[in-house]
Amino acid sequence: MAPSHLSVREMREDEKPLVLEMLKAGVKDTENRVALHALTRPPALLLLAAASSGLRFVLASFALALLLPVFLAVAALKLGLRARWGSLPPPGGLGGPWVAVRGSGDVCGVLALAPGTNAGDGARVTRLSVSRWHRRRGVGRRLLAFAEARARAWAGGMGEPRARLVVPVAVAAWGVAGMLEGCGYQAEGGWGCLGYTLVREFSKDL
Repeated sequence: MAPSHLSVREMREDEKPLVLEMLKAGVKDTENRVALHALTRPPALLLLAAASSGLRFVLASFALALLLPVFLAVAALKLGLRARWGSLPPPGGLGGPWVAVRGSGDVCGVLALAPGTNAGDGARVTRLSVSRWHRRRGVGRRLLAFAEARARAWAGGMGEPRARLVVPVAVAAWGVAGMLEGCGYQAEGGWGCLGYTLVREFSKDL
């Protein structure tokens, strides 16, 4: 499917359940890899070992003392990712949420944008997900191009000194990171825990 077969428009209210399922499916595709990446870092392994040792004095089962900290850590990471990316944000100053539509109405991607926290930060992508049935067909690039156009228009309307777009990407989503780098984005930091990055941020001056 070529990008020319796609259009991007604001989400209709009746499309909200479908879009929510798309977001949740997108989070499920990465949360296990992010959890594996986080929990195999040396500081995390040390903390898990210390927690298991402490629980052995409380719990009669060695296996339970070993598995309970891992289960709780994985659950916390998954809940955090689902809360951050698995729901729809309220409409912001850049409009939306937006959906990519194939043909007469087949919704195949979703995008949400928000202004940066501080003046000069530009715009941020807060949600970007493509249906698993439509990946590798240009949908993500089409949504990214639309996001850049909205960010430029918003920056001009607000009198911002520069137009800029920031896109957060889970550390396990190598395909998305590669797409952004191919479109001229550069990694500029991110956030995580225990000194290890779980989400990288890519930015581009437009």
